[in-house]
Amino acid sequence: MRRTGTSSKATVRRQTRDAAVKEVAPAKPFARKGRIAPPPRRGYAVTMQTELQNDSQNENHWRQVMARDARQDGRFVFAVRTTGVYCRPSCPSRRPRRDSVEFFLDPREAERAGYRACLRCKPTEISAQAQYVLRARQLLDNAEGVMTLAGLSKRVGLSPFHLQRLFKRATGLSPREYQSARRMQQVKTELRKGGDVTTALYDAGFSSPSRLYEKSGQQLGMTPGAYRRGGAGATITFAIAPTLLGRMLVAATERGLCAVRFGESATELEHGLRSEFHAATLHRDDAAMRRYIEPLLASLGGETTTIDLPLDVRATAFQQKVWETLQRIPRGETRSYTEIARAIGEPKAVRAVAHACASNPVALAVPCHRVVRSDGNLAGYRWGIERKKKLLEGERANS
Repeated sequence: MRRTGTSSKATVRRQTRDAAVKEVAPAKPFARKGRIAPPPRRGYAVTMQTELQNDSQNENHWRQVMARDARQDGRFVFAVRTTGVYCRPSCPSRRPRRDSVEFFLDPREAERAGYRACLRCKPTEISAQAQYVLRARQLLDNAEGVMTLAGLSKRVGLSPFHLQRLFKRATGLSPREYQSARRMQQVKTELRKGGDVTTALYDAGFSSPSRLYEKSGQQLGMTPGAYRRGGAGATITFAIAPTLLGRMLVAATERGLCAVRFGESATELEHGLRSEFHAATLHRDDAAMRRYIEPLLASLGGETTTIDLPLDVRATAFQQKVWETLQRIPRGETRSYTEIARAIGEPKAVRAVAHACASNPVALAVPCHRVVRSDGNLAGYRWGIERKKKLLEGERANS
């Protein structure tokens, strides 16, 4: 009996000790099959700043993400709520759903919100190729006069062919075109300050006035003298018409069509036009714009018609090639960004093609809505993905 009592007391003490250990013991760090259990995901605290993010800017970021635009790397990152991962815009991973994505200015903000860096695109690192392009751009930005491709490649440490290919893939321009754009931008800056044309053109590296004036029509949209006066003297006529896709604004200069835009509000559309062309003389004239509006409305109404209107749009040489190729896509058909890149002789410039489509200022006249992803799914559209869907459905039904 004594032995039994002692055994019972020992059992009670052991059970009491085990229960106490269970109460204070930390959770085991291992899940099933010996794997380390993932830490609990931190919840994302919604702040007033997040709630008031600029919707327009976010949609622009989303178009750049869908286009895998490498030129946006370093300017922002996008995070996916369903995976808890943030990536750079050019990440080659499969694109997530739009409603699962949010945007941050830099990786630190994304990590403070509870996201971790993507192991595939490594958004916290700068690739060796990006470093070469960054170095080349810095040299071109600070160069006095024109720098040749051979001289630039020697300074960067790459062969001319390799540098040309990397630079064009990242910026959509060759080093020569980039320098030309920079010189023109310098002329614009000097003219805004009130400087004379002659001083501005020589300071920017143009060898003669003729070299500047031959580019002014395409890159300035007007003569340098008119640009110096802030666009005074330039006249833009516009009209706004109701369509099945909402309100459509059509604007033109004496040279041709300069804007075709969609929106929900006529007031909003007019305000956007006046903000962009703030120094020009704008007036609304529905009757005068009929010759532009009628073919656009006919196309929207399902009529098989070719929109062959004169254009007055500013574009780089690359954008011009892309837009001309888009105008040759038959009604009711689509092309992928990859197919457009091949058609213009730049098979690896897929991201640059997507950027050129997104910057198209004249909807319908340059049918960028006919460009889709390689798998046939719809990519972003400047005027909304639903409008793009309706445009394509209407064209296919009436082809």
